[in-house]
Amino acid sequence: MSFISKILDAFKPESTMEMENTADGSEKTTNLNNEELEANMQEDNQKTQLIYMFPPISLLDTINNTENFREEIKEKSIKLLKTFHSFGINIEIVDIFYGPRFTRFEIQIEKGVRISDILRLEDDIKLNLEVSNLHIEAPISGRTTIGIDAQNENTSIVPIKKVIASKEFIEFSSNLAIAIGKDVAGNNIVESLDNMCHLLIGGTIGSGKSVCISSIIISILYKAHPNDVKLLLIDTKAVNLTMYNGIPHLLVPVVTDLRKSTAALQWAVNEMVERYRKFGVFGARDLAAYNKTVEKYSSNDESPQKIPRIVIIIDDFSDLMTTYNGSAEESICRVAQMGRAAGIHLVISTQRPSVDVITGTIKANIPSRIAFNVFSAIDSRTILDTKGAEDLLFDGDMLFYPQGIRAPLRVQGAYVSDTEIINVVNFFKNQMVGYYGADYEKKAEQRQVVSNENELDPYFAEAGKIVIEKEKASIGMLQRMFKIGFNRAARIIDQLEEAGIVGPEEGTKSRRILMSMEQFERYIKEYL
Repeated sequence: MSFISKILDAFKPESTMEMENTADGSEKTTNLNNEELEANMQEDNQKTQLIYMFPPISLLDTINNTENFREEIKEKSIKLLKTFHSFGINIEIVDIFYGPRFTRFEIQIEKGVRISDILRLEDDIKLNLEVSNLHIEAPISGRTTIGIDAQNENTSIVPIKKVIASKEFIEFSSNLAIAIGKDVAGNNIVESLDNMCHLLIGGTIGSGKSVCISSIIISILYKAHPNDVKLLLIDTKAVNLTMYNGIPHLLVPVVTDLRKSTAALQWAVNEMVERYRKFGVFGARDLAAYNKTVEKYSSNDESPQKIPRIVIIIDDFSDLMTTYNGSAEESICRVAQMGRAAGIHLVISTQRPSVDVITGTIKANIPSRIAFNVFSAIDSRTILDTKGAEDLLFDGDMLFYPQGIRAPLRVQGAYVSDTEIINVVNFFKNQMVGYYGADYEKKAEQRQVVSNENELDPYFAEAGKIVIEKEKASIGMLQRMFKIGFNRAARIIDQLEEAGIVGPEEGTKSRRILMSMEQFERYIKEYL
């Protein structure tokens, strides 16, 4: 029992640690912000000098968790020892870690005791400790001890300010560092999209997906310069991401139209192909090598320019999968397969973790996963390929499974409030006007606006039905079907592309069909 007292005496209140981290982080963040004050951004081939400053840490809320947990830890430690002793097992508590939602008791078992004997006691330990949620990690990866994670009586949230102001986040070398949250031991979990490659997030309504996406965006805003990282946000429900309109990192305003979303994904594929073409010209293998090469050239309008990274975030992509199944899945998979070297990263989320949404092809190409609470072990296996997410709590309790680790980490996700988001966005709006890439915005708008009926070719409706039935579109096919000239057939194809029925040219490949027959018939009734 003396060891428990020794550990308790060594504990510092969590609020004190937070204030130290916050004060230290604020100073370091200020130093980081002062390193880059001027940036050149291009719009319509004209350079505009802008003063850019990173948002101050003071825009985020400080939440002090002052609950007295010392007595709770002491009481649970005694109960844990008594529980094992009642079953004839002697253990030693080697360490105790107090986290935001769980307390981890790291125990050492005596020789001759099987790990299976410990695992069989999980329900008995939960009963004797009087906790609603308990998890046993046996053994802890890379150690000779066993971890018992018991839920705290007074759970607390993890404010994103605490993680962003931490040493782990500030000193992380990548500008795509993400403040994930804290693990059961209270350690800050920070990972970068560089290492994760792409990220899949799944969970039920209210489990914490939207807050997790917001923490990803806020992390990028605090870490990356808009010249280095661009965001493409897709939110077909127009609920969670529209508040980010106006930040300088956006390529275009937040995409909320379902048909524009397919155009955005197709644009990403074309951008990726174009980047690989540029890499080939300079003999570069990836974006980092290309940018390093072009730095040698003089900075003028005609010299090659550095290319920013692009993070594509799709909030609930189930609508895309159910409406544009073939084209959406193909675009997502192509970006996932080849996007990393081109500097394009995907973050997609869904509240429907079913096999028709999270298909095997998507899972095979997106190696990093985050699972929040789900209804069943089947849903958990769909996201993580393992069970466990069905036992998670709500409000940010997650299993974080980046590529390269053996087992998912249980993490309490960083919390960011709407007020904090508004504060950060308003900071950018007051500092500068959001600059968007005019090229994609014009292309996206063209897919929504169709010429008047008098300007459409008389064969437009019939041509649309033919290309959808045959699942291919070409100028030569329309020439043969309607016995018309090349120019007229090309004009019909252009009108079908403007209407969002077929995709753009992809070299020698056939154009992609973006609408089903039912969608095209609804389009005819609505617009014609």
